[in-house]
Amino acid sequence: MHANADQIYQFLSTHHPFDQLPEAERRALAGRVNANLFVSGSDLPDDTAGAFHTIYSGAVEVHGAGGELLARLGEGDVFGHEAGLPRHAGHGYRVIEETLLLTLDMGEFRRLAGSYPQFDYFFTPPSAGAFGAATSLDDGGGVNLMTTPVRDMLTRAPVSLPPTADVREAAQLMSREGVSSLLVMADGRLAGIVTDRDLRGRVLAAGRSPDSRLADVMTPDPLTVEHDALAYEALLDMARGGIHHLPVVENGRVAGMITNTDLVQRYSTSPLYLIGDIYRSESVAELVAVSARLSRLLVTLVDANATSHNVGQVISSIGEVITSRLLQLAEAAQGPAPLRYAWLTGGSLARGEQTAHSDQDNCLLLADDYDEARHGAYFERLARFVCDGLDACGYVYCPGEVMAMTPKWRQPLGTWKRYFDAWVERPEPKALMHTCIFFDLRHLYGDAALFAELQEYFVAKAHGNKLFHAYMASNALQFQPPLGFFRNFVLVRDGEHDHTLDLKHRGVVPIIDIARVYALAHAIVPVNTRERLRAAQESGALSPGGAADLTEALEFIGAIRLRHQARQLRNGGAADNFVAPEELSHFERKHLKDAFAAVRTIQAALAQRYQTARFG
Repeated sequence: MHANADQIYQFLSTHHPFDQLPEAERRALAGRVNANLFVSGSDLPDDTAGAFHTIYSGAVEVHGAGGELLARLGEGDVFGHEAGLPRHAGHGYRVIEETLLLTLDMGEFRRLAGSYPQFDYFFTPPSAGAFGAATSLDDGGGVNLMTTPVRDMLTRAPVSLPPTADVREAAQLMSREGVSSLLVMADGRLAGIVTDRDLRGRVLAAGRSPDSRLADVMTPDPLTVEHDALAYEALLDMARGGIHHLPVVENGRVAGMITNTDLVQRYSTSPLYLIGDIYRSESVAELVAVSARLSRLLVTLVDANATSHNVGQVISSIGEVITSRLLQLAEAAQGPAPLRYAWLTGGSLARGEQTAHSDQDNCLLLADDYDEARHGAYFERLARFVCDGLDACGYVYCPGEVMAMTPKWRQPLGTWKRYFDAWVERPEPKALMHTCIFFDLRHLYGDAALFAELQEYFVAKAHGNKLFHAYMASNALQFQPPLGFFRNFVLVRDGEHDHTLDLKHRGVVPIIDIARVYALAHAIVPVNTRERLRAAQESGALSPGGAADLTEALEFIGAIRLRHQARQLRNGGAADNFVAPEELSHFERKHLKDAFAAVRTIQAALAQRYQTARFG
């Protein structure tokens, strides 16, 4: 078919981003575009990427440099303008049904983008990555929690003494310098840290002499933070460790100290306020009241344009601290544990990817000297107290009962090793479901060495079994992004979520599953999805382009999901993962399709890579 200037004008007036242009500009543009007809089965010329194209009618496939299918484009889709980006080099375009293309040269495209911000925004929105994800968190005072490095918060040289100095000397120096802690340095090396709380608890309350050496009262080998780490990372380290001071190091040399007071004073919206209230809670009822503020924190973070990755880490840190405080309260009520144990968490909390409150996934790992008759009652009470407390705080019981309060998931180390043996060697459907939870485990509380032994065992076990990898890859393909043949959204069609996109199971879960497969196949230890993708690229399992596309897709889908949840919470509703397309802007719809297409491309590569191992 062909189209005259009038028809082209009508087309431009009803398709984004051209509908954002003034009417006079659209009419002039309708007369300037070149309309070219291409027959089905033909390849577009090599210089296609040197111009800006819009599909008036028909369909085009985009192929990568290796011939792999990247996307299918239909009416209203645009392409060609991204040719300058490295990841788009070598793309080819195949016409799959008769297609009429409207083409502008790049000079004209740049003129429109430079003249009309609303047109330019469609392609390069402010503060955006490849899929338009926002990247900052500002507290309203012009300081950025998510992008400020720790080094920028150091205001003085380190205050230190050697381990042979005595407590009296330390107290006098801290008072004179106006600090609440000092570093203990031995031969230029950080040996420990002493805080005013140590002086109260380990000296005065313990009846020690002021002449005691610092070596006897300090916290040895303290947790440190690198000088180029971001402020929010230091905040999370303090939250997870239940500490208030972090030595800052640069190339192995101590550069200074950062405290929670530094963060709280500079960031009035800091989650440290909430975390402090959690640690001060003396009952489940008090924890429930603090936990109710989590929704407000999420809305604040989203309104401040934090990335979905950063929001996930901050919200997850709150869940970690609530769980830790419940365990502390349980131990205070029941007395010390009768043997070594580790509380492990799974799911989004383990990956550091929580958004709003979600269901809980957790388990107990016990030392091998566990005896049910002597120790069972203690750990049953502890697990029940914590799981009930989490449910009361909004982390509802796991529908599949994967919780420490379930006897099957409260076992000694040897039993856990046998569980992993069975899951890897006999990957039945139920076993594959369990691996999606238990291969994402992370230590949260208790004996870290106990979990380290189990983790080393199951990482090695999974790494060496190619048939298991193939089954995991097949399982990872169960959830496909909701994108049809011609890049149309495939919507939920029944129930209360009719006509919506499921951004959890059809959006982020496929990326999480892909990252897990690569982690198991290549002995990658981290469980955070973004860290897994980075490690998969470094190991050569994923190409740099593939890793970047999945990382950016995860961020963009996650950002849309978070904005949707923030809207619901702001309006007094409950947060869910079902977004109606009409909620989204033209820009969001286009780039959401790009993100889904990127995930489908990697899924296809994953299927091709592992199908031989399973069926060959």
